[in-house]
Amino acid sequence: MTTTYTTAYDVAVRAQATLGEGPTWDPAAGRLLWLDILGSRLHTYDPSTGRRTVRVTDQHVGAAKPRAGGGLVLNLRDGVALLDEGGDLRWLHHEPVPGRRANDAAVAPDGSLWAGTMRYDEAPGGGTLTRLTGDGVVETVLDHVAVSNGTGWSPDGRLMYYIDSPTRRVDVFDFDCGEGGRVSGRRPFVEIEDGAGFPDGLTVDAEGCVWVALWDGGAVRRYTPEGALDRVIVLPTPRVTACAFGGADLTDLYVTTARVGLDSTHPVAGSLLVVPSAGKGVPQPAFAG
Repeated sequence: MTTTYTTAYDVAVRAQATLGEGPTWDPAAGRLLWLDILGSRLHTYDPSTGRRTVRVTDQHVGAAKPRAGGGLVLNLRDGVALLDEGGDLRWLHHEPVPGRRANDAAVAPDGSLWAGTMRYDEAPGGGTLTRLTGDGVVETVLDHVAVSNGTGWSPDGRLMYYIDSPTRRVDVFDFDCGEGGRVSGRRPFVEIEDGAGFPDGLTVDAEGCVWVALWDGGAVRRYTPEGALDRVIVLPTPRVTACAFGGADLTDLYVTTARVGLDSTHPVAGSLLVVPSAGKGVPQPAFAG
């Protein structure tokens, strides 16, 4: 199989996010959500009008996802909270752990939130992956994680992909939506070779291909359902953090970046990038809460 390399991208929002993360398309509002984790900022961007908003959060925020009942669910430093449309915030699950913060999160086909954590010092075994339902049931699915990152599901909902970044792997599980979101059969899907960066966020397209953002790799890669590399989007800054399809037809790939640890020789670091007409995404479920 031939791997295609491209450098086609636009700067959707020129910003200086310390740790840009978590792009998520909000179809009801026609906007993209994204975060600056260490800047404690929740950003929105409407590509049809260019309108942008920024909300400063009280804590470092790892992820924001739409809720079925309106508003957002936030993965915060000390737990998971519900943000109402009027701006009121209340805890769904409050579990502060000294030295630990929230990281990436995703909504499963059954509407549950799979929320990752990590230690600030990235110590091995200090993070978790936790499943939360809309009525507040909490289950730790994985413990002894280092840096819990990208999570996503195949279009048919039968597979779950997951990244613990220091392993340099994307793993895949069998997923049973009918059994309370049970996962089993963990196995490697792809491994990122030395020198290519670390896998960070991911998204899955309508063909079942897995797109992986590479921290310190300056690229987003697409892998086929069989795990073959077939496309690389080369980007102008090394710290690429996450990717998601957005726009009314879910064909534009939005990519977040970070400027932490970089100097002025990387002028777009921390910006939100977009690759127009990159592929075709899958509509994402809202959190059932």
